[in-house]
Amino acid sequence: MMSGKIIFNRQINRDHFLISLRIPGAKSSFKGAVPGQFAMLRVKGEARPLLGRPLSIYSLRQDDDGIIVEFLYRVVGKGTHVFSRLKPGEEMSLLGPLGHGFDIFPDRDFVVLIAGGVGIAPLSFLGERCRQYSADTTPKIVCYAGARSSDILVGLDRMEKICSDIRISTDDGSRGHRGSVCDLFECDITSYDSNDSVIYCCGPTPMIKRFSQLLTGHPLPCQVSIEERMACGVGACLGCAVSVKSGYKRVCKDGPVFDIDEIDWEAEGC
Repeated sequence: MMSGKIIFNRQINRDHFLISLRIPGAKSSFKGAVPGQFAMLRVKGEARPLLGRPLSIYSLRQDDDGIIVEFLYRVVGKGTHVFSRLKPGEEMSLLGPLGHGFDIFPDRDFVVLIAGGVGIAPLSFLGERCRQYSADTTPKIVCYAGARSSDILVGLDRMEKICSDIRISTDDGSRGHRGSVCDLFECDITSYDSNDSVIYCCGPTPMIKRFSQLLTGHPLPCQVSIEERMACGVGACLGCAVSVKSGYKRVCKDGPVFDIDEIDWEAEGC
């Protein structure tokens, strides 16, 4: 467990906040964090909420004073509501980086990011790293971003700096394609070839299940980040088990990133 001091904690739309923390020391474990990993966050010195909240890493950089790490989060309950009231200069406790992140394939010409809601956070970090790792050739990065309505679309400002193309969907049609992000991607699915494309997906579990159905008959390599409630974050409590074809795995320890074909969606029942 380490401490981070809040640089800012900014509300960016109706439901979402962006928090930036400075972790002192160049040797912080966060220096080696990879896209798809997360941290368990708590307010330092507070007994409530009792359990930390898992937040995906949105961005990471180092300066002379340590590591600056950002988390994009949605206020959905008591824990994140407490976070939303924190001020610059206050401290948080962090456990991380945790979990298994995305694999990056520098030889792929097309990187496709499929984001549902706040699932755009780890994919933004991933897009930045894909550009850094592809020194010889710059991949074409395409993002499909979906939300219920335009007023809660989030993270597009950073994606515009990373991606060559952003395609947007909203359930109510208030911006972009009317319908789900999966329906939007389905219109383009034949444009991508398994030999030169790789797909990364993060969002609500029903969305990812629907996406796995779309890929049936289209052998496109795809990694997904599973959203699941977590208690400990390190695999000890077994509270975030997910059904896979070989049995069960822990989202916090074995994931949150999995190959999409590894998940047993029928057993998941979503």
